[in-house]
Amino acid sequence: MNFPFYIARRYLFSKKSTHAINVISGISVVGVAVATMALVVTLSVFNGFHDLVASLFTSFDPQLKVTPAVGKTAPADDPVLTEIRRLPQVEVATETVEDMALAIYGERQAMIMLKGVDDNFDSLTHIREILVGDGTYELRAANLSYGIPGIRLAEMLGTGYCYQHPMRIYAPKREGQLNMANPQDGFVEDELFSPGVLFNVKQAKYDKNYVLTNIAFARSIFGQQGMLSALELRLRPGSDFEAVKADIKRIAGEKYVVRDRFEQQEDTFRIMKIEKLIAYIFLTFILVVACFNIIGSLSMLMIDKKNDVVTLRNLGADDRQIIRIFLFEGRLISAMGAMVGIVLGLLLCWLQQTYGLVGLGRSSGSFVVDAYPVSVHPDDVVVIFVTVLAVGFVAVWYPVRYFAKRII
Repeated sequence: MNFPFYIARRYLFSKKSTHAINVISGISVVGVAVATMALVVTLSVFNGFHDLVASLFTSFDPQLKVTPAVGKTAPADDPVLTEIRRLPQVEVATETVEDMALAIYGERQAMIMLKGVDDNFDSLTHIREILVGDGTYELRAANLSYGIPGIRLAEMLGTGYCYQHPMRIYAPKREGQLNMANPQDGFVEDELFSPGVLFNVKQAKYDKNYVLTNIAFARSIFGQQGMLSALELRLRPGSDFEAVKADIKRIAGEKYVVRDRFEQQEDTFRIMKIEKLIAYIFLTFILVVACFNIIGSLSMLMIDKKNDVVTLRNLGADDRQIIRIFLFEGRLISAMGAMVGIVLGLLLCWLQQTYGLVGLGRSSGSFVVDAYPVSVHPDDVVVIFVTVLAVGFVAVWYPVRYFAKRII
């Protein structure tokens, strides 16, 4: 066994001549453990919110979305898109046309994002799981076009779950000049009827702005016959997602942009990552402060073990080995605190996942979830453990060498 490590381990668990040294050592371990536990719990809560938001977007966003690199639309029969559709790993491919429009219902109006989709859109996403109302998921019937608005948009327009009168949709004409004497001639007008349902993604971006309809209606009102805004894809179960994505990117070249769900909501997830990073940095500073307790514990231990140092020197130990004894002592305190803190943090995360100890609001249903979501990622646990060990090593390295020269 490594000689300095063996002596350091004996010092850590043996009784000292001064009881205060044991107390301070215990306080050092507790301080590091509490800081470590806070890191585990806080990062796991951020992971929980990240996974929760990702699950909400899953209901509306496709696995992969192919959009033109230049301009808003592209020909639906583009050979590049046809090749992507025919990949064996692609199970569902949906053409979409999406653009801004004006919606008027009664005396209320709102700028909306009108999204026209193919009939297989419900196979592409989990749209049926987020519908509210007594109707059914329908986008057209005979010559009627249905429009499914987001729940918050329906509230703004006052439509209710099933609007009694058609919703009028206006979009500017793509060709010709606007006649100021008769501005209405510069717009294409059409009507959408209600299938008796609304969608509730629980994200304002969609619930407050989007109306879902069939792609023929969207192409007609936007003057985009034979065009599409995006090709949305779902892969077959068991497909190698990253490999298929890379293959689609190769086929698309520079003509199209391929995005997965996280890239489609890049701004949202980037902000969450930045918040998580800032929380990690601040808690690491708290950990640094907690590690200063170790310095006090080691300085008192070196004073207490002066006679032992003389004995060790007589037995052949040099100054380098003696310094390493106290360095190992500091590292052991950090390691013990890290392990205890990680175990306690994981226990708290499990309790929160199982019982929802800490709620988000006083009344049930006020938020998307009733309790703080928690998700433990193994790579975060590894990063925390390495961080604690690194901070503990750096915190004791210079003080131990400094005090060793003067005290011992």
